[in-house]
Amino acid sequence: MGAAAAGGHALRAVGDVVSFPATVAAFVEALLQGWAEARAGLLVPLLRAAVLLCTAMSLIVLAEKVFLGAVSSVAKLRRRRPGRVCRCDPDEEAAAASQAYPMVLVQIPMYNEREVYQLSIEAACRLTWPVDRLIVQVLDDSTDSVIKELVKGECERWATEEGINVKYETRKDRAGYKAGNLKEGMRHAYVRACEFVAMFDADFQPPPDFLVRTVPFLVHNPSLALVQTRWKFVNANDCLLTRMQEMSMDYHFKVEQEAGSSLCNFFGYNGTAGVWRTQAIVESGGWEDRTTAEDMDLALRAGLLGWEFVYVGSIKVKSELPSTLKAYRSQQHRWSCGPALLFKKMFWQILAAERVSVWKKWYMVYDFFIARRIVGTFYTFFFFSVLIPLNILLPEAQIPVWELIYIPIAITLLNSVGTPRSIHLVILWVLFENVMALHRFKAILIGFLEADRANEWIVTQKLGNLQKLKSIARLTGSYRFKDR
Repeated sequence: MGAAAAGGHALRAVGDVVSFPATVAAFVEALLQGWAEARAGLLVPLLRAAVLLCTAMSLIVLAEKVFLGAVSSVAKLRRRRPGRVCRCDPDEEAAAASQAYPMVLVQIPMYNEREVYQLSIEAACRLTWPVDRLIVQVLDDSTDSVIKELVKGECERWATEEGINVKYETRKDRAGYKAGNLKEGMRHAYVRACEFVAMFDADFQPPPDFLVRTVPFLVHNPSLALVQTRWKFVNANDCLLTRMQEMSMDYHFKVEQEAGSSLCNFFGYNGTAGVWRTQAIVESGGWEDRTTAEDMDLALRAGLLGWEFVYVGSIKVKSELPSTLKAYRSQQHRWSCGPALLFKKMFWQILAAERVSVWKKWYMVYDFFIARRIVGTFYTFFFFSVLIPLNILLPEAQIPVWELIYIPIAITLLNSVGTPRSIHLVILWVLFENVMALHRFKAILIGFLEADRANEWIVTQKLGNLQKLKSIARLTGSYRFKDR
């Protein structure tokens, strides 16, 4: 009996060993079958729908690039320079007396700008304009007491030694950031006498003839509210990061701004290197701090009132590109989040505007916001970083060759026309833009949802004359590989 019982236990043990692999095999087979069903019934159809969505978005982006490129090219071929379209010739007889020159206010908002404050103040004070018709207003939001004293001392030096009318202004807090600073600057009594306002960020250095070449546009064309000039980058050759940025920014100025100016005299104000008509600022409601795109906000409100803008690409103002990835990421977050939130707040106001044509409304809504900023960013991120990797795992959802290769190549080449000298960097530029597209799309979502970081404002770090790698490493605080 005992032997028989022991034999029975042994058989059950062997049976358990034999049944365990069979159970695992059945479980794995069930998983594979479930995966096959989910793959065929859900994932592949979804991926095919995503391919169709990306096809539509790629055509939207390509059409927008071709359209803007054609407009800017035609404008150049027909020599539709701003000076030919808008009268801008100075009246030499009237200019003989300084009183013939309009009063101009030059605003320089800054925040802890130790490296560049001297460059911007000097450039503003050396502008060719009658001294009694020029006011340089330095709006210092610095929280570092040492830097505040340095900036104040520089202003006093130009006022006493050179006789320039320099106003050094501070406020008790940083409410509204740059928009709040500019808004506070416009409240001073002496500003009321100024017919035009030129604005420069702390790292911008306008050429001496800047006002002589821009103000006549506003003087002779009463419908103009803004003259925007082009940025010229002093540190474009510093590193690969600045070369990538130069390609994007050159396309923005040479194509997007040029096309907007030629099509409907509307484009986004770049926040600096421009001259505004004071009346247009006042009528539009002044500076608003509801988004981090205060410059675009003002331009949009002025455009909806019927004011016109002109872009003058032949006038270039020296400026600085972010030299560290951290600074560039912060800048791109602000530049992506702000417009998204602004579009959400002003969409119905654009549609209801009575002083602008249907064509101009269409351009503002579709081209300026949807195609350029929303669809373009989402397509770049989703197609290259999500759809193509998934297609490798699920090859059943085929991407047409023309969508996979031809359209991206065409978009890339159209984007690179602004900087021919960097054409050999287009592959690296595409990779760089794909990485940044994720960051920008996240910022767009934050703007639309008005999340905690929707109004986050981090001042872009500037290096001034310290454009060397050792300075970049010092300012980032380490020599770690990820920082380089």
